[in-house]
Amino acid sequence: MSLPRTLGELRQSVFSEQVLLTRRVKDEMRDNLTRKLREGDIIFPGIVGYEDTVVPQIVNAILSRHNFILLGLRGQAKSRILRGLTSLFDEHTPYIAGCEIHDNPYAPICKRCHQEVSRTGEATPIAFLNREQRYVEKLATPDVTIADLIGDIDPIKAARGGHELSSELTVHYGLLPRANRGIFAINELPDLAGKIQVGLFNIMQEGDVQIKGYPVRLPLDVALVFSANPEDYTARGKIITPLKDRIGSEIRTHYPASVAEGIAITAQEAWTERNGTRLGIPRYVQEVIERIAFTAREDKRIDKRSGVSQRLPISAMENVVSNAERRALRNDEKAIVPRISDVYAAMPAITGKLELEYEGELKGADAVVRELIRTAVAKTYDDYFGSVNMQQIVQWFDLGGEIGLAESASAKDVIEKLKDIQGLMDKITPLGVSSKDNTPTQVSAAEFILEGLYAHKRIGRNEERVFTAGEKQIKRPEKPLEREELPFRGRRTFN
Repeated sequence: MSLPRTLGELRQSVFSEQVLLTRRVKDEMRDNLTRKLREGDIIFPGIVGYEDTVVPQIVNAILSRHNFILLGLRGQAKSRILRGLTSLFDEHTPYIAGCEIHDNPYAPICKRCHQEVSRTGEATPIAFLNREQRYVEKLATPDVTIADLIGDIDPIKAARGGHELSSELTVHYGLLPRANRGIFAINELPDLAGKIQVGLFNIMQEGDVQIKGYPVRLPLDVALVFSANPEDYTARGKIITPLKDRIGSEIRTHYPASVAEGIAITAQEAWTERNGTRLGIPRYVQEVIERIAFTAREDKRIDKRSGVSQRLPISAMENVVSNAERRALRNDEKAIVPRISDVYAAMPAITGKLELEYEGELKGADAVVRELIRTAVAKTYDDYFGSVNMQQIVQWFDLGGEIGLAESASAKDVIEKLKDIQGLMDKITPLGVSSKDNTPTQVSAAEFILEGLYAHKRIGRNEERVFTAGEKQIKRPEKPLEREELPFRGRRTFN
């Protein structure tokens, strides 16, 4: 479709004057959302786990033409949802070419556009915005000023144009007016100073802004959306009560409700497709990585107010794959198959994403993360082998068996050691692995079983990854008694 380029052409196109004058931004979003609901389209593609909780509340807010806020801990896809709102806009939106605030061609609100239409009439040039250009986002920080958000008088513009400072033509518009006929999003709203939050009152209630005390009234057409972290209310700032009162809907986000949802999010977001080598991530490795985050969210040593971001399993997965990739490259293996040892190697991607309480700080981040991984392995192991008899494997270690599995060792070298453990390779079938699978896959499955037994303290393992008998099975040599400790076997006489 050829888009009109002048005001005269616009009047003869599908962008009729009646529609553009009466249909404001929130009406447009509501109309397109209504169409999507009727057609059964996905409202927010790529958002997993919110279908029955968060998304219906957002739909209600948009149908109600509300400004709304997403309230939730870090890593809960708040920013992604806000940016996804642009899918509810029309594909093209006309405005007067060169206008900083994207004026409606049929009803301009700035003085410059009034003059342009009066001077050129039907020949007034028209430009178009796409969906993404109608979204303006600002991260709230304590140093944000009213001039940043609303605008200010620009003396340089006045001097160059020969205007008086009181003229509307000297105004330098802030982010909010530049979002006219679109969405203005503020992330981490509590970080915005209270006196700056007051500057949002007019636009939310009356739909206009005033700049620098001059009689400049701009009846903007904009949808306001916000995000905030509950931690911010006490740690760094707060949302002032009058502003909260003007926000139509407060919608709370949450972390994935199940491990399966977490795995789906991580699989979608993590960069795991590496060039040149075949990659296969076992399901049990995915579950262990996801359970680390779930376990951390319940651990008393980790600050619950800060939360455990979904970025933790995403970053951990990328590190796990990278460690497996490094091993495959060094050993010239054709397949990349992560092992549980790669999860321990991914600790640098985990420790920085945890805010520890006092008890956790005393223990140390590395020690806490190792325990989280061990717990995650134990829970995942129970899902696959909860009722499987592993006594034959445990007995092999109890009788003095010992095996070292360095995380950098090739699958070819490790498989021969694993086959020496009686009954081990027969137990990998519940993991969906058989003797017909490639060697790296078999090694990964067998190592998972050993790590699971270690997690349940049925066998032992040291920091060099040498698996041995469990502590309670190791019989330590008796210490010879000192002379003073020898039992008295004769008669004592006293003087």
